[in-house]
Amino acid sequence: MKSLSDLLSAITVEEIIGSENKEITSLECDSRKIKRGSLFVAVRGYNVDGHKFIPLVTLAGAAAIVCEELPERLESTVTYIRVTNSAVALGYLASHWWGNPSTKLTLVGVTGTNGKTTTATLIYEMARLMGYKAGLLSTVCNYIDTEAVPATQTTPGPLELNELLHRMVVAGCSYAAMEVSSHAAHQHRIAGLKFAGGIFSNLTRDHLDYHVTVEAYLEAKKMFFDILPRDAFALINADDRHGSIMVQNTMARVYTYSLQRPANFQTKILESRLDGTLLSINSREVEVMFTGRFNAYNLTAVYGASTLLGWDKDTVLRHMSQLVPVAGRFQTIHTPQGITAIVDYAHTPDALVNVLDTIRDVVGPQGYVVTVVGAGGNRDKGKRPEMAREAAARSQRLILTSDNPRFEDPAEIIHDMEAGLTAEARRITLSIADRREAIRTALATAAPGSVVLIAGKGHEDYQEIQGVKHHFDDRETVMEIIKQL
Repeated sequence: MKSLSDLLSAITVEEIIGSENKEITSLECDSRKIKRGSLFVAVRGYNVDGHKFIPLVTLAGAAAIVCEELPERLESTVTYIRVTNSAVALGYLASHWWGNPSTKLTLVGVTGTNGKTTTATLIYEMARLMGYKAGLLSTVCNYIDTEAVPATQTTPGPLELNELLHRMVVAGCSYAAMEVSSHAAHQHRIAGLKFAGGIFSNLTRDHLDYHVTVEAYLEAKKMFFDILPRDAFALINADDRHGSIMVQNTMARVYTYSLQRPANFQTKILESRLDGTLLSINSREVEVMFTGRFNAYNLTAVYGASTLLGWDKDTVLRHMSQLVPVAGRFQTIHTPQGITAIVDYAHTPDALVNVLDTIRDVVGPQGYVVTVVGAGGNRDKGKRPEMAREAAARSQRLILTSDNPRFEDPAEIIHDMEAGLTAEARRITLSIADRREAIRTALATAAPGSVVLIAGKGHEDYQEIQGVKHHFDDRETVMEIIKQL
């Protein structure tokens, strides 16, 4: 329990009606979790406005309510706290409730369209290789040192986020790495956190079902760098034209990384294979178990962040050769039939281009590439034809299939993708709505030496159909089919 007056010291208050001399039993933004003595924060969400539940939480015994707009009827037993932005207030209140854990950790955030999961995960792994206890908040899984905590979203809400950070502190973690999604920045889920550094990977079209325009999406990403403190670092990809925009208003110290131009951290690809790459980072060679330019960017960001955190450069380089790819990110499976299957999370046009260009760079112009890909339902429809067009241009055979159709008809999603195909591209394309059958067809018809890319789901172990998540894992499916061939 905490006193209401103590909690309110963490936020900027416009108006208070009622007593501050109260003990608060819990901090909540979900009206269904209210109990006697709770402090309820009414947040205006994307789908639901928490203000509409104020009468219900009052009946449930809430002791105090934080809101942007006072209700018409005020109860004498409830304290009302009016603020300018309740989502921001929730972030600061959550941080204060859990003892401001981000100030007791060295916290690094990673944002961008592609590469967030890999970069954040590898910083976490690097910290552990350097001998520290560390935490991770990511799309694939959260970690409190070695304890795995299932992830429900890329960046949790403020209450869960600060609780996880608090658990990291209790577990003795010195460092933490986290993905910062555009949704999280826009919805102020990271308000109240103290970051030691922020990394920007790249920005391409994604999440326009939420942000509507690329400009709004960019602005959401930029909000993360706007809140970085003066003693933090901002590490940006100098090869992405949006990098300089990200740090226009930041107070943090700005550093750059690049594969194409002079930068604080500059990398060259010396040799590339499907199972690894020889890199030169700031003129120092290192062999890594990763493939592709996109991974070279990720690893350069990891090296840059590691040195900016003060870790010894030689030790960091030595440990880079020990790092392994993240589950479902360019995960390679070699079959007895001589086929290389690659499972990757690529679910945007740009990500598909990156992965397929990487494959093509390794196998050469004569290599045979089969791509299996779908698109998520109830999400940005505009990227569907682009994904099909880019995949067809870089494959000898394209199989369009289901991803997570959610509440849409898979056939309609595939039809939207087919709209991006030329007459020539249609001749190399099959449409198979059943994802398992699509993968089986790709593997069964591929000749020895071929590469089969299975894109879109990566680490996910489910398919969401009509609101129900059914177990489905691309990696498991590949292994099962291989045994049957």
